[in-house]
Amino acid sequence: MATSPCSSSGVSSSSSSGLGADAGLEIRTRSVEQTLVPLVSQITTLINHKDKPKRSDKTLQAIQRVGQAVNLAVGRFVTVGEAIANENHELKEEMSVACIEARRAGETIAQLTDVASLDHPESDSHITIFTDKTGVVKAARLLLSSVTKVLVLADRIVIKQIITSRNKVLATMEQLEKVSSFQEFVQIFSQFGNEMVEFAHLTGDRQNDLKDEKKKARMAASRAVLEKCTMMLLTASKTCLRHPDCESARINKDGVFHRMRLALEQVIEIVTDSRPNGENEMAPISIYSGIKEFKNKVEGLRENLYFLSKENLSTMLEVILEHTEDFTDSAYTSHEHREHILELSKQAKMELEQLVSVWMQAQNQKTKDLMEDLEVAILKTCQCMNELKREVHGAATSLAADLLKYHTDHMVLKALKITGVEGNLEAVAEYTCKLSEQKEQLVEMCRLLRHVSGTEPLEITCIHAEDTFQVTGPQIISAVETLALHPSSKIAKENLEVFCEAWESQLSDMSMLLREINDVFEGRRGEKRVYLSLPRPGKHNANLKALKPVKLDTEEQAKIAKLGLELHLLTSDVDSETEKWEDQENEIVQHGQGMSSMAYSMYLFTRGEGLLKTTQDLFHQAEIFATEGMKLASAFQAFSDQIHDDDKPLLLLEAEKLIPMCKQLQVTAKASVQGKSAIFTKVDACIQKTKNVMTLLCQLLPLCSKLMRKNKAGNGYLKPAPPWREDRIRTGTNAHAPERRAETFGIKSLENHVTNMTFLESK
Repeated sequence: MATSPCSSSGVSSSSSSGLGADAGLEIRTRSVEQTLVPLVSQITTLINHKDKPKRSDKTLQAIQRVGQAVNLAVGRFVTVGEAIANENHELKEEMSVACIEARRAGETIAQLTDVASLDHPESDSHITIFTDKTGVVKAARLLLSSVTKVLVLADRIVIKQIITSRNKVLATMEQLEKVSSFQEFVQIFSQFGNEMVEFAHLTGDRQNDLKDEKKKARMAASRAVLEKCTMMLLTASKTCLRHPDCESARINKDGVFHRMRLALEQVIEIVTDSRPNGENEMAPISIYSGIKEFKNKVEGLRENLYFLSKENLSTMLEVILEHTEDFTDSAYTSHEHREHILELSKQAKMELEQLVSVWMQAQNQKTKDLMEDLEVAILKTCQCMNELKREVHGAATSLAADLLKYHTDHMVLKALKITGVEGNLEAVAEYTCKLSEQKEQLVEMCRLLRHVSGTEPLEITCIHAEDTFQVTGPQIISAVETLALHPSSKIAKENLEVFCEAWESQLSDMSMLLREINDVFEGRRGEKRVYLSLPRPGKHNANLKALKPVKLDTEEQAKIAKLGLELHLLTSDVDSETEKWEDQENEIVQHGQGMSSMAYSMYLFTRGEGLLKTTQDLFHQAEIFATEGMKLASAFQAFSDQIHDDDKPLLLLEAEKLIPMCKQLQVTAKASVQGKSAIFTKVDACIQKTKNVMTLLCQLLPLCSKLMRKNKAGNGYLKPAPPWREDRIRTGTNAHAPERRAETFGIKSLENHVTNMTFLESK
């Protein structure tokens, strides 16, 4: 990769005498941004006080305290920056300069705010915030500039660590491709596994720290590829070693290595914010985004009749209608949907013609009647586009639902496994044709879903799913051909199993993706979880094993992935049920949402992501989940006491199962075990028991909701619980998370504060 980590950090090489000089300074991660908030807040307090006419002793003391607090915080921050600089010699000079500037600016602010002991600060010869009107603004701007530069330089170190880790993975992959003996392969693959765990750790932190949701989604897709391909690489390589003269085995292995290299390259593109040969990324425009932009332009005519041309608007509609041809030309779109889309496309053209006619008249003669006609034309055009949007959404999602339901039995994969073991080449050829047909259906489904996904991250997930089906289909075919040629080969059979599991896993992911797309369409959005990845002295050193207790390795994650996905589906079901309740402060809803959120964190753990970094974190989370479950059981009991209904015994019968299930989970989570195998068994048991509790919740919540509706007075009987979400941050998902970083400030939108600084200085 030609791009260096330094060139992508966003730090200008110009002097940092003020933020105005650092035009190239760009903040791309949440940890850098959130590290500046309190500092900016304190500086803003100082600047807002400098022109106030009334200066009581209390005000003067407050100003001095803020100035001293800023200086002390800067001192601690600089100490951390200098420690990082000492560990990274290539950045030591730049980091040291930025630290010196930050320390100097902090001391200047402390001097300018040393006013508490002065009776008349204006008349004293001592220069203060009141006598030097611009001095505090200059010092503040220098402080923000230098502190931000230290943070962005520290961010370069994270980028460098990821690139270094990627290079190690690539080098070991090259060795794996060339090995000729099992003994050598096992030795090198062991090293490769450790390197992949390190790379997954670094990139997982980075993914969750990115501000750009689109980049975050691309990173997640690349990491998912690497996670699944690691197991594929193991079995495909072993098969090739066992059958060195088999062409299909070689093709199978080469495909895995090629896909891993592409995924590694994409991670680096995202991290360094660069593209090969300097080319720009051009993502295809979806129907949803096209309609959204078109409607914004049309509705903008209310405010300004002259801000765009009629040709511009006509071109935008033409592009949207061209994309609808993906639906009307598809063999998988129903006749009814096709006809409706064609009718709405024709209507959209007519509505736009009418709009343009009234619009042109209004430009020449702005009468009341014409403006009313224009408003009607705008409303009719937008309504037509909304109907078109609804129609393509229905076409895509109904196709997806039908296909996913049809392929849930995995009959083709089962037949391939059987015919492969039998060595029946003719039957294998027949079923590989059927798999290719299935692949084309699923690829088409992904393309249509991308048009209606509603958000850029979901669009990227659709593109990733399409790529996965495109690549995995041929890999299954080469794997089954190898098995058919060597039907007694255990490793060839295992290899086919791995690729089939990847296909099944992607189908499961599509079910979740379809739910998320429908959630966006219906106006429901999931909450985002944030994890910060700023480095601190000693973090991310080469010896990672010393820094973390026990984590699942890649093979263990692969084993537990299916269970994790099942848990994820259950969290979606519980969230869907709790969202139906009118009273979101209801105690049952509060506990249900809290348990769903904790279960989601446990699912992320199975993928090597999220706030739960070690098995100990997971066990602690399971304990808290069980405790919350017992609180929910009490809430169910309290609710049942208030109702009189034929379904009450059923509610009590189901609710009584909750307490023993939660107690069993607590016992399992608290049990002391030793050894890698025993720990993995305990992890598996905790997630399985959590899944069982969530399954029970999926039965209890709708039953409770039904009883609530039948007994409307029941809404008043239950006292709302205190908001668990605040407590969760303290005791739930984050209780055992590692310390995020050493003394730092923390940030919101730096750009707004910089604008305020510039405005104050100009005054």
